[in-house]
Amino acid sequence: MDLTASGVRTTSVAKQARTGLLPANVVLGGSLLSLVGLTWDIQWHSDVGPDTFFTLPHLFLYAGSAVVGLASLAVVLLTTAARRAGRPVDPRIGGRVVNVFGRTFAAPLGYLVSGVGAATFLLYGLWDQWWHGLYGFDAVIDSPPHIGLLLSITVSLIGTTAVFAAAREYRWGRLGTLASLTVLLTFGPVLALGLQQVPDDYADAVSIGCSMMAVLLVTVGAGFRRRPGGAAGTAALVLVVQGIFWWFSPWAAKAYADLVDLPLRDAISGVPEMPSLTPLALLPVAALMELGYLAGRRRGWRAGRVSVVAGGIAGALLGLSLPIQRVLLYTGAHLPPAWYLTTTAVLSGLFGLLGGFAGWRFGGMLCLLAPAKKGETADA
Repeated sequence: MDLTASGVRTTSVAKQARTGLLPANVVLGGSLLSLVGLTWDIQWHSDVGPDTFFTLPHLFLYAGSAVVGLASLAVVLLTTAARRAGRPVDPRIGGRVVNVFGRTFAAPLGYLVSGVGAATFLLYGLWDQWWHGLYGFDAVIDSPPHIGLLLSITVSLIGTTAVFAAAREYRWGRLGTLASLTVLLTFGPVLALGLQQVPDDYADAVSIGCSMMAVLLVTVGAGFRRRPGGAAGTAALVLVVQGIFWWFSPWAAKAYADLVDLPLRDAISGVPEMPSLTPLALLPVAALMELGYLAGRRRGWRAGRVSVVAGGIAGALLGLSLPIQRVLLYTGAHLPPAWYLTTTAVLSGLFGLLGGFAGWRFGGMLCLLAPAKKGETADA
């Protein structure tokens, strides 16, 4: 793999694009593998029950992280070799190069982040194995090792997003960035389950967390694209993944239970657990955000300010929709009182303002990972 910068005429533009595409796709493929393992594992806990460490869903989780880690390590070693040989490194392959452990290693920023996430995932995996050996079956998702595992996956996904964003000059870089945000957004609501420990006497904390993450990441897509389609495109890709997992999760749990000769629970909801956490109203809400961006451009409003207002409105709508969504999906679920829905929607809207503010700026930060085009400026 040639990581030489384009200023040194050793490779053509087409070859440079192919050089960056291979490791980026491997890292994204590993992230998808982990996502498949996660939705499978959550469905297993719901439909079958507690599990041990050595299960097929766990194999997918750890194999995906290993793929991300090995691909990231390979790029770091090749970058280090190129730097030591005195050759400049193309910043479109993973982002700008940073020194690690002094000048011992040279690593593109995106691959450094994804590699660190993968390494910590494996370390938390050892802790999870010890946890299983000490306590036996794993009954809940929010055990201490699992929290570490979920945060590690998040770090890896952020690195994967940065890898593609650094290559935004190419079409595959732009599409890969939206795809990485899609994986991150599909995974995000699982982190919000940690808010189940927050008292919910006056508002639904999980719905507030899910809505804020959705607004944040959809706005990152809009801030990265800086043109129409970023928010709606990210939401549309999430809808596709959600639809696939809606079928896959229950099927995989039942098929694996039959394979290992374990029965399903006596009463299962039949609802895919992880896909049902993602707001089903995300795409129309993202389309509404796009209309807000379009109106702002026509009136000459600053895009950053428009994103804050759009984020607040989107957060309120998503926060209101999630409790209703659960009532529609789960038999026996009851609609909360109007004041409870109002409180949830208002708090979701407030956090949505923050998501819109931060998301637009995070999108701009992703743009800075790539070499600036001549005459290009960022609209704050």
